[in-house]
Amino acid sequence: MPQLTWLGDAEAKRAVRRVSYRLLETQSVHGDPDADNWLIQGDNLEALKALLPFCAGRVKCIFIDPPYNTKSAFEHYDDNLEHSQWLSMIYPRLELLRDLLAEDGSIWVTIDDNEGHYLKVVMDEVFGRRNFVASLIWEKADSPRNSARQFSVDHDYIYVYSKNSEWTPIKLPRSEEANSIYSNPDNDERGPWLPGDPYANKPYSKGQYSITGPTGRTFAPPPGRYWRISEDRLRELDSEGRIWWGPTIVQPLFCKFSWRVS
Repeated sequence: MPQLTWLGDAEAKRAVRRVSYRLLETQSVHGDPDADNWLIQGDNLEALKALLPFCAGRVKCIFIDPPYNTKSAFEHYDDNLEHSQWLSMIYPRLELLRDLLAEDGSIWVTIDDNEGHYLKVVMDEVFGRRNFVASLIWEKADSPRNSARQFSVDHDYIYVYSKNSEWTPIKLPRSEEANSIYSNPDNDERGPWLPGDPYANKPYSKGQYSITGPTGRTFAPPPGRYWRISEDRLRELDSEGRIWWGPTIVQPLFCKFSWRVS
């Protein structure tokens, strides 16, 4: 697997072994003293090492928002590290975070374009490339900046990795609002379903054909559009009762592409 090298990388990869275990000392208690919630103040590298005896292999979800290295200075930290210093800072912390993760755990890291591509390679090395889940986009601005010198960037990223390649997210329970888009106008025994447009805007080599419906009418995509699926696939869906042949030319047909999952 390709690895990223930088000035001081060998020292950064040995850094975890040099960090001493420190005792966590209770300064104050807020709320329920029996609740398993901690707020730790101090150097995060030392804090992560101190957590290992208590939490190694037990943490289900980790979210971190590391410095983006945007060449800015903030009240509590300097975000203007030389590139190799930034990599040497992030590497040992990622190693400790990996050791804290449970086998069914995941880690979510926010970042922007300044260091994002380098962070991806480092996380591939620390967590294993096979455990990369996704690069998510989150919108950080809801309007363009007209003062931008080049492009007005409205998003940053979240890199998601799992401890185990078999990891899957826990889905939210369905809501009544989500269920409301499904219906069953033909009393399909499989339950409520959602119609799907059978047409595509982009050219598809197997999407150029005409097909005859049950009433003898011939259907073809509108000008400039194509079938989303091949003729063989469309006939297969029809044999499964998943093609709705509409009564009017306005809505000639659509596909039952999905059923509601309870």
